[in-house]
Amino acid sequence: MTATDACWIGVDESGKGDYFGPLVIAAVCVETDTAEMLRRSGVRDSKTLSDRAVMELAPDISGLCRSTVVAIGPPKYNQLYAKLKNLNKLLGWGHARAIENLLDAGCPATMALSDQFGDTRFISDALLNKGKQIRLEQRHRAEDDVAVAAASIVARAEFLRRLERLSTEAGLILPKGASNLVEAAAGRLVAAHGRDGLGNFAKLHFKTTAKILAAASQLS
Repeated sequence: MTATDACWIGVDESGKGDYFGPLVIAAVCVETDTAEMLRRSGVRDSKTLSDRAVMELAPDISGLCRSTVVAIGPPKYNQLYAKLKNLNKLLGWGHARAIENLLDAGCPATMALSDQFGDTRFISDALLNKGKQIRLEQRHRAEDDVAVAAASIVARAEFLRRLERLSTEAGLILPKGASNLVEAAAGRLVAAHGRDGLGNFAKLHFKTTAKILAAASQLS
């Protein structure tokens, strides 16, 4: 962001490192007069906040700023990953859609900022007409910017809501992240819903999938 940007978009994602649940990309439109209000409200990178704080802050952000969410559930995520065969391309597509949706909603931003996850072209090549008219920047630790921090909170809140719904659908708690607890839950999912059902809840390209299916084959 430069001094000439009176309005800018922050973009961030949640769920990228979580085996279960969707990939969620959020974009938040921030103006100079709302940026300080967000900071005073305690808006910062969602990774430094508890789930409870994230859920409390997200409605405040959406009430103060224009925001939009692109949520890619596991079945769609697996379909897109099989087609693109590259996580950064999938992220770029999601970031571009979130930016375009926010611009279509009337956000007058002159630039969009996101964390550095790959070549800027992953996003810029997926932008449509409105998105190509603004400046796009990626940088390491972009969450230090209040707009990106706000987007990280909105994205994480939506991820948590959707993971809870998927847990209800699965009939068991689907843990966050990728841990031994996650592997244990995945094994129970395969036992309850079959191998084909795993893709309704999980991102299948994770190494966890091969590990769980191999263990299931030994038991069958």
